[in-house]
Amino acid sequence: MLPLVDSQQSILQEYQVFLAQLKPAGYKGDIETQYSSRLAVATDNSIYQRLPQAVLHPRSTDDLKVIGTLAAKHTQVKFSPRGGGTGTNGQSLTQGIVVDLSRHMNKVLEINAEEGWVRVQTGVVKDQLNDALRPHGFFFAPDLSTSNRATIGGMINTDASGQGSLVYGKTSDHVLGLTSVLIDGTILETAPVAANESQSDRYQSIIEQLKASCIDKREQILAKFPRLNRFLTGYDLEHAVSEDLATIDVSRILAGSEGSLAFITEARLNVTPIPKNKVLINIKYDSFESALRHAPSMVAAQATSVETVDSKVLNLAKADIVWHSVSDLISDVPGKTIDGLNIVEYNDDSREDIDNKIAGLKATLDSQIANNEAGVIGYQITEDLSAIGKIYAMRKKAVGLLGKAKGWEKPIAFAEDTAVPPENLADFIMEFRTLLDAKKLHYGMFGHVDAGVLHVRPALDMCDPKQAETMQQISDEVVALVAKYGGLMWGEHGKGYRSEYGPAFFGEELFTELRKIKTVFDPHNQMNPGKICTPLQSEESLVKVSDVKRGDFDRQIAIEVRNSFAPALSCNGNGLCFNYDTKSPMCPSSKVTRDRRHSPKGRAGMLREWLRLLSEQGSDVAQLETAKRQPFFTRLKNSFSIKRETDFSEEVFEVMDHCLACKACTNQCPVNVDVPTFRARFLSIYYQRYNRPLKDLLVANIEKMAPLMAKFPALPNFFLKQNWFNRLLKKTVGYVDSPVLSVPTLAQRMQKDGRQTFNLAQLQSLSDAKRQKTVLIIQDPFTSYYEAQVVQDLASLASQLGYTPVLVPFKPNGKPQHVKGFLDTFAATAKDTAGFLNQLQQLNIPMVGIDPSLVLCYRDEYKTVLGDSRGDFQVLLVHEWLQRIAEKPHISKAKEFVLFGHCTEKTMLAQSEKHWQEIFAEFGLTLNVESVGCCGMAGTFGHEAKHLDESLQLFEMSWAVPLAKYQPSQILATGYSCRSQVARIKQFKPRHPLQALLEQLRH
Repeated sequence: MLPLVDSQQSILQEYQVFLAQLKPAGYKGDIETQYSSRLAVATDNSIYQRLPQAVLHPRSTDDLKVIGTLAAKHTQVKFSPRGGGTGTNGQSLTQGIVVDLSRHMNKVLEINAEEGWVRVQTGVVKDQLNDALRPHGFFFAPDLSTSNRATIGGMINTDASGQGSLVYGKTSDHVLGLTSVLIDGTILETAPVAANESQSDRYQSIIEQLKASCIDKREQILAKFPRLNRFLTGYDLEHAVSEDLATIDVSRILAGSEGSLAFITEARLNVTPIPKNKVLINIKYDSFESALRHAPSMVAAQATSVETVDSKVLNLAKADIVWHSVSDLISDVPGKTIDGLNIVEYNDDSREDIDNKIAGLKATLDSQIANNEAGVIGYQITEDLSAIGKIYAMRKKAVGLLGKAKGWEKPIAFAEDTAVPPENLADFIMEFRTLLDAKKLHYGMFGHVDAGVLHVRPALDMCDPKQAETMQQISDEVVALVAKYGGLMWGEHGKGYRSEYGPAFFGEELFTELRKIKTVFDPHNQMNPGKICTPLQSEESLVKVSDVKRGDFDRQIAIEVRNSFAPALSCNGNGLCFNYDTKSPMCPSSKVTRDRRHSPKGRAGMLREWLRLLSEQGSDVAQLETAKRQPFFTRLKNSFSIKRETDFSEEVFEVMDHCLACKACTNQCPVNVDVPTFRARFLSIYYQRYNRPLKDLLVANIEKMAPLMAKFPALPNFFLKQNWFNRLLKKTVGYVDSPVLSVPTLAQRMQKDGRQTFNLAQLQSLSDAKRQKTVLIIQDPFTSYYEAQVVQDLASLASQLGYTPVLVPFKPNGKPQHVKGFLDTFAATAKDTAGFLNQLQQLNIPMVGIDPSLVLCYRDEYKTVLGDSRGDFQVLLVHEWLQRIAEKPHISKAKEFVLFGHCTEKTMLAQSEKHWQEIFAEFGLTLNVESVGCCGMAGTFGHEAKHLDESLQLFEMSWAVPLAKYQPSQILATGYSCRSQVARIKQFKPRHPLQALLEQLRH
């Protein structure tokens, strides 16, 4: 384990003693001190980086009580509560101990539909809560762009709001009561109480301080702060007491406190009935300024919410996988350029009321378009709930999409949460833009124009010290600009490292009141020190905008290395890969382990630090990648002589080893963090030093072994069917449930069917007419040798459709080599196979492959390793080929089928499921699509004994329940891995969609 980070030895010892005493004191949660675990929470969605001493994952409020009771005896030990880690200002970062409530304390405890409230643990994710409430007709209203990974605890601690806050308010407006644990271990149950009502000693001391700060200073509070919808002080002095001063609610002080007062463990929240009617109007503008200046009229037209995006964000969305889902909902305006967009929502229980409001707005918009007024150039109305969800998904992804900018200057969050009165917003933003334009900076803007909050993210390279200074200058200038327009620096994302601006906005008198409140809760400054304020007697400083950032570490990596590993270094911490939804394909290992290390963000962070440490040691990564492997006996010696537990490469290897290489992150991540590619590069370097396990050698050579074994399939199949042999295989190689070879073999099947044998000369001599009616079947090792029936059925389907199928001789694809990091071997395989396929391309005959993972390897990994030398060959997947067939026989049968998509296919080819549906419809058949995540097999991952439990858990998590809804004959799956996983768990093998089509054509 790497040393703890604090330079004072006595403090280090106090941390060590504290951690050692936790378990004996009754703590039942997880304690993580390894470097990788600490590193995984050293960053969030901000530009800052702080390495903690340890990470705690408590399992209950009692665990927090143990932590607090011990902490009272170790007053130099500091803590920071953490939820989803989505904060844009470093709120949860600390050099002390991170207390992460998201792993275990994530249960919805009670739903009371009659009274309209819910009780949850604070590690519950916002969308998870709404999924639980939906069957009861309710939802938790504050709507964040990070709602699929932000926790309720994080929302409370930043008093988050988001879309629709004019109607629904902020998180604190929905808090009925909280269970919290103070730093001395006291469990505090807070809810509105009479100001004169007596409480327990600890509670009473807090109440008395709030009386002095919030009631006695009431006039100063009301005079000091603007009346804004997003009003946020950190400690909400105004709303902690009722307007008549008769009631005090400590929960209103805890909401927005950023973990600086207590650990919030449970919350009782009011919930809102789901409106019966919802309509979205997407209004298109000739400029972003027009969109801003037009927004107040939308609010006047009684809209529920008005969200805006500028042209930069819109264009980034158009280049992203998300656009396919909304392109017809936000279509181009002929002859016009859309440079601004307002997303206007109306919802209401009364259809008549909503229709009247929309009719009035439509009339106004039509008039403005006709008269070229207000910059309005068009609009579209959307009422379908699914379509509305897609538009908001695009808008929510805008946060991450901004990080996709080319080059190292990335739009970053540091002064992007300003709130000004809505009537001042357009003027404020125009002056903000002038400020940024004067510095020749690019930037993106989006936000909640109805509430006067717009998120502005200037593009800066934080590895450049001069640009880091520019960031500080802009931050200071924006503070002055916000003050000029009567606003605040923090509208909804909290203070964090902008806490240094607190005294200026509060004034000395009221800021002192914040410090008094901090003192009564946390006298020794142990809770998230430096954030919001410090206790009265503390000499410790507030954190600063200029504090240590990720760029300060990344700067230590040579620019050539940064450029080479750009997909990892570009991770901005947005955390979309933390999406709790098991139906989302990204990221299965993170979902099943609930370990932040095992996510694209976690893995990117591990690689960044590994590269930095290599640079620190003077190692040249480029040379390492091209160096020859050490001799076998040297590697063998390393395996025994090197203290691998002190080698950070071992921790990096662990997190890379859990990756399923499904490539969902490559397209689902807003900035396209491509884990499988940099994972393969890491493994390639790692195994120059250590010997590879036998299983990796077997996987890498499967494409050589399978054709040989298929010559005498009965022999290997005999052994693979023996229990003793499988036990031996598991013990010696680490493999389980190895598949048996197809019998009859593919060659025998094709010969029996009388299929045309591949003959290049004959194919070259075909007429153009015959070429158009021929299809070349490109083999892969899995379907050809382990599922030959599927290949045979593809040939039969082609024949049924009037085509001559020709089976192309098997050529290794190399995908298994790439997955295991045999990059030199993969490069040679790719070069050889690409040469062959380019030769076939000259025939002008379509080439079709079956397995998505293998076919898409030709387009992705081949392009990466071969570059321009890849050539222009194209291997189609079955659905892509079927789409090209103009005339399809119409079957018109009532039978319905359901498709379970393959992770790689549906993330790299976002419309593949839709295309399969269209193909089935053309044949007169019905194909439904089941939304599922990863099946858990992912190539050989599910066959590795050490990953077996995770593989089975993933299946239960995402596939088991949906599968049970259908008859086996209805279930279709495009992935060989998916079909194999179902077969071993459910004892039946789903068919490929092509097989269902063939069956229906034959009958």
